[in-house]
Amino acid sequence: MWPTVGAPRVREYWDWLAVALFLLLAVDLLTTMAAARAVGVGAESNPLMTWVLGEGIPVIVAVHLTVLVVSVLLFAAVAGRVETTPSPFDRYVGLLVECWLGGLVAAGLAIFANNLSVIVLGASLL
Repeated sequence: MWPTVGAPRVREYWDWLAVALFLLLAVDLLTTMAAARAVGVGAESNPLMTWVLGEGIPVIVAVHLTVLVVSVLLFAAVAGRVETTPSPFDRYVGLLVECWLGGLVAAGLAIFANNLSVIVLGASLL
């Protein structure tokens, strides 16, 4: 059985969110910009990112900071809900949050690998 979800586990969730946001915001942005330099902005498959890259550095920074702030605020609400969920349901909610965070980290790693492939090989993995 899983231990009761409490404050120590929620602090660990924040650590995993930090890893996911680092991959999905900072690493993705840097590798996307390098890939855009290597093959051109038109090769970007995400239309929102294509638009953001075309708008310049101030818009890129503003969009990424907005995503960061909104993500942290929404996760604060999720973390509060996890801490207040009564037993035994807290274990299931905790497992759901862990799977979601694991999925975010996996997506960040996959995006990084794809961007790296575009930079090194000149072609997407997708």
